[in-house]
Amino acid sequence: MHKTPKSLRLVIGLFGKTNVGKSSFLNALTGQSTSIVSEVHGTTTDIVEKTMELLPVGPVLFLDTAGLNDTASDLGKERSLRSRNAIKRVDVAVLVTTADYDKTDIEIAKECTKENIPMIIVFNKSDIAQPNKKATDEFAKFGKTISVSCKNDIKTGQDVAAVFKEKLIEAIPEEFISPPPLLDGVVSAGGHAVFVVPIDIAAPKGRLILPQAQAIREVLDVNAIVSVAQQNTYKQMLDNLKIKPNLVVCDSQVVDFVAKNTPEDVKLTTFSIIFARNKGDLEMFIEGGKKIEKLTRDDKILIAESCTHHPLEQDIGRVKIPKWLERNLGFAPQIDFCAGKDFPQDLQKYSLVIHCGGCMLTRREMLMRMEICRQNGVAITNYGVAISFLQGVAQRTTAPFV
Repeated sequence: MHKTPKSLRLVIGLFGKTNVGKSSFLNALTGQSTSIVSEVHGTTTDIVEKTMELLPVGPVLFLDTAGLNDTASDLGKERSLRSRNAIKRVDVAVLVTTADYDKTDIEIAKECTKENIPMIIVFNKSDIAQPNKKATDEFAKFGKTISVSCKNDIKTGQDVAAVFKEKLIEAIPEEFISPPPLLDGVVSAGGHAVFVVPIDIAAPKGRLILPQAQAIREVLDVNAIVSVAQQNTYKQMLDNLKIKPNLVVCDSQVVDFVAKNTPEDVKLTTFSIIFARNKGDLEMFIEGGKKIEKLTRDDKILIAESCTHHPLEQDIGRVKIPKWLERNLGFAPQIDFCAGKDFPQDLQKYSLVIHCGGCMLTRREMLMRMEICRQNGVAITNYGVAISFLQGVAQRTTAPFV
């Protein structure tokens, strides 16, 4: 449970005004003092993250946010803005309010509905006042409603968790229950996939990177065979095989070499492309990749990473892709960079966004980023698709899925 990556967890966001008991509700669910609680307004000053195993749902990540009506100061406005931005990160939104709700609660509910995020409305402090029928009817159109009282005792916490989990299971998005497989329809039982995995400075010592490990596990789960080689042993592996593999998957950085040394009748793709399909809209990424050859000196590019690792000497996003772009375009393009959760909402100044594979993002987060691009009229592609276009092999590496 502790080792499950955040990107594979159901992300549940707690939203609401100050002092409605969001942190008390989270503490009741977790059975721990996860968040500080106080009668003082605005005790939660930034987003608190809590990972846990919430049976029978599985591994989840709770986001306990600051009050959305905390706008009395510049700092409070910044906290409120961060909380609103967090809506785009969640798979399920939990609106914590009380019987004494107001227009701020309605605005939050409408915002979540606009983003097509399943909601659970929690009327807290029911020991003080129960919501009337008008309140429950008004919020029922936004999602599931429950009424609880989060007192600091074990029995109350157990009751709150039981009631909440019942509604949560009803609200969980289908895409979380049945996430799109990485290699669905490409490798099946009895098939054989070959993975070309370079062991470079970006690989964690003693382990493979997340996309590689997930892809290997999926091939094994469908009762197929997977063979793994590095670039310098790939040709030797192919020569030793009696039957050609059904699929070859390689790191995007060696796609040119692998394409030249893989028989034309063997399907070929990259780890980044299978994640583009798994996390987002592959067709939209491909359309974005076609934009590369049309870029001019006046166009500006945003290269976006979902993780916050320290840039390495030959960093794929900050070093290699800019070099390949300059080589193909014949000039050094204008490039900005962003990392982690800081994805800009205003993209008007950009002609193209080149996004990483998104292995540290949930599918919902990636789709939301793609929607932001769509709303701004900006093309978006991902590292793997972009590199395939830059190396002239995009038609081949995307063929298994289109």
